[in-house]
Order: sequence, then C-alpha cells, then structure tokens
Amino acid sequence: MTIRKQRRRKLKKKVLSSFRWGSLRMFVMMLAVSMGWMNAAGSMVHAEPLKKVAIIIDDLGNGMKGTEEIMSLPTKVNVAIMPFLPTTKKDAELAHQKGIDVLIHMPMEPHKGRRDWLGPGAITSDLSDGEVRKRVEAAIDNVPYAIGMNNHMGSKITTDRRIMSIVLDVCKERGLFFVDSKTDYKSVVAELAEQKGLPPVVNHIFLDDHHSISHITGQMKLAEKKLETQDTCVMIGHVGTQGHMTAGVIRDSISRWSGKIETISISEMVKQVWNWTPDSTLPTNNK
Repeated sequence: MTIRKQRRRKLKKKVLSSFRWGSLRMFVMMLAVSMGWMNAAGSMVHAEPLKKVAIIIDDLGNGMKGTEEIMSLPTKVNVAIMPFLPTTKKDAELAHQKGIDVLIHMPMEPHKGRRDWLGPGAITSDLSDGEVRKRVEAAIDNVPYAIGMNNHMGSKITTDRRIMSIVLDVCKERGLFFVDSKTDYKSVVAELAEQKGLPPVVNHIFLDDHHSISHITGQMKLAEKKLETQDTCVMIGHVGTQGHMTAGVIRDSISRWSGKIETISISEMVKQVWNWTPDSTLPTNNK
C-alpha cells in the first residue's frame, strides 16, 4: 500500500470517528434537553425540588366503604383509624403491613352535631383532667402502630386550651404528634403544639366534604394551586359513602402530578419540615 493510500485511509477513519462522536454528543444533548437536564444552550438545568403532599384518610376502623381501595392505592397515603371499633385493629395491622402510616382518629366533641356520631371513648368538654388523660391513653393503646393522632369532629374541643393541652401532653409523652384537622378556624392546637415542642401540623384541604367526583377533583386542583406558593400541603379525605370516589380521584391525580408533586407519609413530612422525631418519655404499648 502506498503512503498516499495510507494517509487517505487514516483521514477517512478520523472523519468517520469525528462524525460518530459528534452524532453521539448531539443525541445525548437532545436527550438531556428533552428530559429537562439541560437547556438548549447546553447548560445543565438544576431540577426544582418536588412539592410535597400528605394525604390522610379518616374514619377507618368500622369496615367502611372504600377502605380496601384506599389501602391499595399506588401512592403514599396515611390512615386515621378510630379506636374501639370492630375493625380498628384489623385496619391498623393491614396498614402497617403495607407500610402506611397509622394515626389515631380521636373522637372529640363538636360545637354542633349528633353525639352518637362521635364513637366510643370520645373527649367531651365535661370531662375532668384525669378522665381526658385516661381516654387519650386508652385510645393510643387500642390502635396498633399509631405514630400520631388527629381529631374526629372536635370543633369544640380543639378550641379548648385546657383539654387540648392535656391531649398534646399525652401525645408527647407517648412519642406521637397531633395533626389538627382544622374543623374550627379558632383552633388552638397548632399554637399549643409549638409551645410543647411538637410539630404544628395543620390540615389545609378537606378533599371530600361534598360527595361528588367533580368536587373532589376540584379540591385536588386546589392543592396544586396552594403548592404554587407553599412547599407542602396536608389534605384529609374519608372512607365511607364517598370513599370509592376519593380513592378514584387520588389515583387519577397522581399521574398528573408526576415530576411536580410527590405524595409522602405524614411521618416523612414532620421530619422534613420540622425536623421532628419521636421522643417518648413513657412506655407505649401500641407498637
């Protein structure tokens, strides 16, 4: 082979190699732009942190409609289980097996409403300090694997400083936090929680206070709107008459949230937002 042919072959290889690497580089850049890793100018894009949503589903413990659908959702949810009811322990055990955070859905007296809706072991305004403590401790012992508590009804009790101070003291002693369902705008729960070194977790949105798919869908979109100006959102839904609708709307919404909003457990939220971890000072029998 002549020297001239050898030079031509080397040049051809160099050109082909350069072309291949250039094409590969172009492909990688196009992929990076399409995935949001890089902008068109070739600069790396730093992804915005995902907004966080914690969805709590209330009223488990009595074999209500929608319980199975909620427990089977392909995303993180949290369940609030009423104490002393037929499926209290069964629902708590199943939730724990599925890695779902369990809260005690503590019955508390409202300003208005039927007392027979409260359920057994309710906290009412006529109770002594000792009886309030006794009932909260009994509820904690009755719901296995509970890591927190929220209020069932309770618009009257959550505005009562005497009673809520006792409730929160027991929660702290037992290594639990309290989520204010915010059934009354005058609630003192968050204020007292901060004073006691507990995370002031407050519900932002009731998902299914009206029992229709259109309303529940609208509430999910309201959460998206809130997350334009805040990093986290707590929402409360329910099993029961509306349970299957709530589960269906949550399932439909999570695909729309992909890459923007992340559903997390309530225990993750209190740790990430308030850097809070349980520090019980008394033994607990509910784990």
